Amino acid sequence: MADKHILGNLDDLLAHYDKPPAEASLAKVADHLTPAYRAWLEPVQFAILATAGANGLDCSPRGDSEPLFHIRDDRTLLMPDWHGNNRLDTLRNLVSIPAIGVICLLPGVGECLRIGGTASISIEPALIDRFEREGKKPRSVLIVEISRVYFQCARSIIRSGIWNGEIEQGVPTAGQMAQGAHPGFDGESYDAALSDRQLKTLW
Repeated sequence: MADKHILGNLDDLLAHYDKPPAEASLAKVADHLTPAYRAWLEPVQFAILATAGANGLDCSPRGDSEPLFHIRDDRTLLMPDWHGNNRLDTLRNLVSIPAIGVICLLPGVGECLRIGGTASISIEPALIDRFEREGKKPRSVLIVEISRVYFQCARSIIRSGIWNGEIEQGVPTAGQMAQGAHPGFDGESYDAALSDRQLKTLW
């Protein structure tokens, strides 16, 4: 028996959310980087990439000590893919379904920037070489073709208080979480070596 409280089709959804979108929420959408959106994106060093593939949806964080995206033009972004854990969740998805969603965050800023489009994975030597840093190069470069870009208002950031400077205490460590998922895993040894390993393998 169907749950009468589940909004299972578009008509029911629109009937429940019975107000039209605010004018600004539609007017803010562009199909390219406007000068204002470009200026907002240029300093971004952290983003979350959303992709879809045979194993379902994935959201993956990306960060850099420099601006994360290199803007080729107002519809194209370049992002180096540095050495990681080789799970390749994002890249596995993109080779089958090139659609991508990106949320960009700036510390202390309430708004975030949302980008949607498609992405391809390039190993062109000249493209990889341009991102070389201290003798190290990314494994590949994501080429993101923008189809839409707009800002998200600050309500969710304000509600969460994420930029209020308070640090969450007592959460499980990386090793404890891994050991919880796989009891035979040595979480204590993993945690003991983690900080040093992370610093040595950032790039």
